[in-house]
Amino acid sequence: MTQSAIDRAPERILESVPFDVEQVRADFPILSRQVHGKPLVYLDNAATSQTPRQVIDVFSDYYSRYNANIHRGLHTLADEATVAYEDTRETVRAFLNAEHRRQIIFTRGTTEAINLVANSWGRANLKPGDEVLISMLEHHSNIVPWQLLAAELGLVIKVIPVDERGVLDISAYQALLTERTRLVAVNHVSNALGTINPVREMAAMAHAHGALILVDGAQATPHQIVDVREIDADFYAFSGHKVYGPTGVGVLYGKLELLEAMPPWQGGGEMIQTVSFDVPTTFAAVPHKFEAGTPPIAEVIALGAALRWVESIGLFAIGAWEQQLLQHATRAVSDIEGLRIIGTAPHKAGVLSFVVEGAHPQDIGLLIDQLGVAIRTGNHCAQPLLAQFGVEATCRASFAAYNTLEEVDVFAAALTRVVNMVR
Repeated sequence: MTQSAIDRAPERILESVPFDVEQVRADFPILSRQVHGKPLVYLDNAATSQTPRQVIDVFSDYYSRYNANIHRGLHTLADEATVAYEDTRETVRAFLNAEHRRQIIFTRGTTEAINLVANSWGRANLKPGDEVLISMLEHHSNIVPWQLLAAELGLVIKVIPVDERGVLDISAYQALLTERTRLVAVNHVSNALGTINPVREMAAMAHAHGALILVDGAQATPHQIVDVREIDADFYAFSGHKVYGPTGVGVLYGKLELLEAMPPWQGGGEMIQTVSFDVPTTFAAVPHKFEAGTPPIAEVIALGAALRWVESIGLFAIGAWEQQLLQHATRAVSDIEGLRIIGTAPHKAGVLSFVVEGAHPQDIGLLIDQLGVAIRTGNHCAQPLLAQFGVEATCRASFAAYNTLEEVDVFAAALTRVVNMVR
């Protein structure tokens, strides 16, 4: 069964994929704590996933044994730190099935990765009247950088619409592509609705019009196998803290010929070859050209541990399990009077976004927390998308590998109790 088949498989098939959730949970110390005297039920994974012990231990090990700056030192600690840092680059390369480790650039997260592309590739290649296509499903981090650049350079931003289910209108996308389209910037999975976009098909359509495609993969990498070569993505970005890793670190993948042609975005140490007051400064080869200054060394090494943990469980199995959780949760809340699910795409990741008539999402979020259940409420950095659905905010429960069917039942019971309190 392919990953895309998992996304639409009936639950009887999903149940046949082996998965030991209790063994998974044993790796996460935070899951044993209580909140307001109740066992923690953590369902805010689309914002930040929790971190397994194997990742947490990296920080103690690094700072107690080989804390040193990388690349430039000749002593043992510097060598050990450099090896561990660069080993993560290889881990990420394999995780994305990139061709070469030089295509992997470490950033502070998906937001910085997208800003890097906008401020380096965008400034060097875009001119007044050029078109950038983004979708109605985008997170603000894949909207605002292009708006800022458009205001400065005179670009035209076009928006790919979604239907009432939260599915991208591919026919409209095809019509929006013109000879002036230079870039398509689209998420792989919507953080607000869970919609899985057909990015491989969209990449082929963009390339047929001579455009590049940037894929925001922050919500895809924790849930499904990502192959940047199969997608034929020109750029792909994701964040460590969404995929069981630490905050403050992320990745930009780019095709090597694009990265080599792009100018540096930030200046400083490490990204240079030579610096002089007499002749022009020359820059390091990629990826170091885009990694100015001291990077988040421990965080990068911990990201490698997180990706190895994910692969030890298996993204195929994780995706199948999360689909069971999503289907179970969808059924469990369906009897709550006045509840409306926002985002009913046939191909979804483990995100359940909803509103309840007569109950403000913020009230629901605050009260359900008192029962030990952590969900997200608000606009999820997707204000244009929610406005299209006629709402300013939703409640969002999002699932991860360590969530259980019993936790879904606790969530549904707590939600029913809270809704009856506030209406």
